[in-house]
Amino acid sequence: MLHPNLDLLRTAGNDVSVFNVPLTLVAYSSSVVPILLTVWAQSYIEPFFKRVIPNAVKIIFVPMFTILVVGFISLTALGPLGSFFGTYLAMGFNFLGSHGAWVVIFIIATFWPILVMFGLHHSIVPLSLAQITTLGYENIIGPGAMISNISQGVAALIVSWRTKDTVSKQISTTSGITGLMGITEAALYGVNLPKKYPLVAAMIGSAAGGLYAGVMEVSRYATGSSGLPAIPLYIGENIWNFYNILIALLITTVITAVLTYLLTLKYEKETSEQNKVTTNDEIITLKNTVITSPIKGEMIPLKDVQDAAFSSEAMGKGIAIEPSEGKVVAPFNGKIVSLFPKKHAIGLLSDDGVEILIHIGLNTVKLNGKYFEAHVEEGQRITKGQTLITFDLEKIREEGYVTQTPVIVTNTYSYADVLTNNSSTVTDFNNELLVLIV
Repeated sequence: MLHPNLDLLRTAGNDVSVFNVPLTLVAYSSSVVPILLTVWAQSYIEPFFKRVIPNAVKIIFVPMFTILVVGFISLTALGPLGSFFGTYLAMGFNFLGSHGAWVVIFIIATFWPILVMFGLHHSIVPLSLAQITTLGYENIIGPGAMISNISQGVAALIVSWRTKDTVSKQISTTSGITGLMGITEAALYGVNLPKKYPLVAAMIGSAAGGLYAGVMEVSRYATGSSGLPAIPLYIGENIWNFYNILIALLITTVITAVLTYLLTLKYEKETSEQNKVTTNDEIITLKNTVITSPIKGEMIPLKDVQDAAFSSEAMGKGIAIEPSEGKVVAPFNGKIVSLFPKKHAIGLLSDDGVEILIHIGLNTVKLNGKYFEAHVEEGQRITKGQTLITFDLEKIREEGYVTQTPVIVTNTYSYADVLTNNSSTVTDFNNELLVLIV
């Protein structure tokens, strides 16, 4: 969609067709909706080719036919459809700007994060530029975007104040400050959207500030960033634009801050509540814990594991071991919470509330349980050092499988930090493997 030749054809203005199907050539560099529609179509088409094409030639023909079909559908239908939507969105804002300017500011202030997420805000920018070049002032994007950006920054800063999670606090603080300066991507995608409640609070706060700014017909006299440094852009022929944007920002800040704070009372647990794990009817209070090794072998940093699901720490922090013998023992007293049917992985819960996943090898689920033997059952109590699973290490390697064994703390989010032992070799099951800090 971004191929230079397509852009040349678009700027040339000539009619273009593929297999006699006319193409509506548009610029895709600033759009998201066409991409979302294209990937959605691909999610159905690519699996179809994977099913019907023989394994021996899949590596060649699945990508080729997928790109051929999806590319054709995207360029002829889905891409222009997304552009069409953006164009009519811009026309709608143009109409509102002529018949009710206050509505535009209110809508932009309220829904600016949503427009940014889908790339639809780019369709409105030309209207903003046209307005300021012809009238000398602008109120289509400037006031609403500024109010929205400030609310996102304020929400992130309140989260940084209230959260007890060290990582969240650091991200919220830095992204909140940059949000106040007009750059909200970090706050939006790193804090407010994942947590959801700060985004809701920010949108309500910006809606209130946007309503005031809209009713007062606030305008700016020059274009620039949409953060606190942009306040001087509202100083011009009518000084009340300057005063009213300050009032609108004050309204937004107060309402966003109060709502975010109130929501943190529900969603950001205090330390005493955060450090508790509930299992059935039992409540376990977490504490600093040292986990010993469930397996002997060479230690490997998790980032070096040959599987992104583990190396990215998406499942939690931990470490991996290249086994020197085919035996897994319990690293603590607790119970078995899950024993995978193929016996290649096991989930444990300690009496101190630590949740551990031990995954023997990578992609070993494909062995269908061959070479694995479980010595425990799901739900069974276990004691430290008890044998859980044995496996034929050499046979698994002969089958071509990587035997790196990740040991993951799946409730990493419950701890302030998870530290790994710096030793390179585990020679004893009593070796300290992980240190969990509440």
